[in-house]
Amino acid sequence: MGGSPEGFNRIAREVFAPIYPVIADRLLGWSGARDGLALDIGSGPGLLGFALARKSNLSCIALDSDPAMAAICRRNAAEEGLSTRICPVLADVHRMPLKADSIALAVSRGSVFFWGDRSCAFREIERVLRPGGVAYVGGSFGSAPLRDEIFAEMRRRNPHWDEDVQRRSGSLPHSLLFQELEKSGVAASRIREEEAGWWVEIRKC
Repeated sequence: MGGSPEGFNRIAREVFAPIYPVIADRLLGWSGARDGLALDIGSGPGLLGFALARKSNLSCIALDSDPAMAAICRRNAAEEGLSTRICPVLADVHRMPLKADSIALAVSRGSVFFWGDRSCAFREIERVLRPGGVAYVGGSFGSAPLRDEIFAEMRRRNPHWDEDVQRRSGSLPHSLLFQELEKSGVAASRIREEEAGWWVEIRKC
């Protein structure tokens, strides 16, 4: 999105920031989660985890495989006064150093397109969810007006923005997601559509 980790952080904070409170409200409402541990997979600079922490009693593990992004997330959390609620963890979604049955709400916005083995990742997400926990993995821009504003600004900054979006979204049709979910063996999953994106929902009984 922004090239370097610092560029990614800058665009997340300057352009994408308005979507995270909207997404947090929606996912908290769908899940019913209000306390315990949240997990933001592919957290980048941490803004979705920050929004979840502010809007609930959840503390958030911000998991990213890039050491530079983990450092930026830690810095941003300190600047936002959230250091006690946000825990950056350097790890990969395919093998997370987290206890089974420990996560109330897992979220991941935008990183699913880059996972090497999504079926493995879906199984791993189910493993770490606590009974009654839920995960939302996918991509959303919060609302159609926010999406339109972001696209307009990103087109100004990046003349290849539309091509980049189409390349990512076109690489992951719902038919492939259904196949990968079936292969994963997760017990309860579906795809939830909303006005500005979609989410794979995984629930643990």
